[in-house]
Amino acid sequence: MKTLLIVDDEASVAESLKMVLKPNYRFVWAATGDEALKAFHRNQIDLILLDIVLPGQDGLSLLKQFRDVEPSLPIIMLTATRMVKTAVEAMKLGATDYINKPFDIEELQLIMEKALAAYDLQREVRYLRSEVEKKYHPDNLVGKSRAMREVFSKIEQVADTKTTVLITGESGTGKEMVARALHFNSLRRANPFVALNCASIPDSLMESELFGHEKGAFTDASSKKLGQFEAANGGTLFLDEIAELSAPTQAKLLRVLQSKEFTRVGGTQTIEVDVRLITATNKNLEEAIRHKVFREDLYYRINVLPIHLPPLRERKDDIPSLVHHFLFKKGNEDGRKPKSLSKEALSYLMRYDWPGNVRELENVIEQAVTLSPTQVIGVANLPVQLQTRRKTNTLKDKAVDGQISLHDAVKSFERDIIQSALQKTNYVQTRTARLLGITRRILKYKMDALGLTHRNDLSSFTERSSTNRQKTG
Repeated sequence: MKTLLIVDDEASVAESLKMVLKPNYRFVWAATGDEALKAFHRNQIDLILLDIVLPGQDGLSLLKQFRDVEPSLPIIMLTATRMVKTAVEAMKLGATDYINKPFDIEELQLIMEKALAAYDLQREVRYLRSEVEKKYHPDNLVGKSRAMREVFSKIEQVADTKTTVLITGESGTGKEMVARALHFNSLRRANPFVALNCASIPDSLMESELFGHEKGAFTDASSKKLGQFEAANGGTLFLDEIAELSAPTQAKLLRVLQSKEFTRVGGTQTIEVDVRLITATNKNLEEAIRHKVFREDLYYRINVLPIHLPPLRERKDDIPSLVHHFLFKKGNEDGRKPKSLSKEALSYLMRYDWPGNVRELENVIEQAVTLSPTQVIGVANLPVQLQTRRKTNTLKDKAVDGQISLHDAVKSFERDIIQSALQKTNYVQTRTARLLGITRRILKYKMDALGLTHRNDLSSFTERSSTNRQKTG
């Protein structure tokens, strides 16, 4: 139930309002400005009916004070017919609407319902925007590796600037996530974030998509269309896969970045825009410049501040926290308690190289959560490609899984290398030591420590024969 604050020194007016509006509202009444301010701060008010003429502080003075605290709260002024000019002044000061006394109840109810609906929508938008801002705040982005901490630090440093940013990295590393984090942590957060994948738009339509077109500009142009630059005015335009732009489109984009204005396709009017540009690519633009498929001058325009996202295989320390994040995300989406991952299943994820990066990991977790009949996801619930890749069970795998200690793993690894080198040199220790880049004394020490014996004691004979041949020679 909504709470209605009635500010009117006539008790009969307040009682009349209560009588006709009672089924839908909870009422708080104040006869003076001081009482109104106390009631306003003491209660959660949803709408105010405010008389202009009051003892002490008048309605206009109160209106200003209410607006200082809650700029968007619905405030409807109650006024006599002879004070319409004052009511218009109240509208200029921020009143939502006004109605003349004696007022029509149905008209008042309609005004109130319209004002409350607009206020509820504003509050919902504010809430959703704050949730998005929290989601993309650097403190809430997932990743503890050094590489990702550097990325988050850059986001904090440059988000609240107009600097053009180029985000590079393989597909699935989270380039759009970084672009959104830059936008929602900037002063432009209340304005549009417009994302366009350049690879998904045919070249023949790209200019119209970016800059819009006038009616009749080409065969299918039946009406005027705003382009993405206009849609993003005051906010951020994110161009993903910018390396896919054709040479003519690159030239037009460069011109817009230099002049901050453009003309719609088929139009003559110059349109100015205030847009922050963020671009991304999974291609090597420097190599594209060498092959003459990307303009060097455009590259320097968009690469003012580069942010590189490393592939997941180079930051596997982030996998546990990413898994935890995706498990909770999936649980919230399904309205269920989040599932967990067994230690063995996690070890399989840690061994996989993730060619699809973070996007592939999210898909794997979603699939595992869906297919797992139990609350704990085991190896059997993981995709086949992960299980196949893990069957090698290398020495490194055994050490990380805790099957053997680090000391034993290093010892076994060293034994295998020295054994292989001895076999390659036919157990000639001098040659083996030279091959391994160590002295013969160190080799002999390691062989004894590792329990490597001479093959049928041939090594001593071979050593002596080799030495004799050298002396004879």
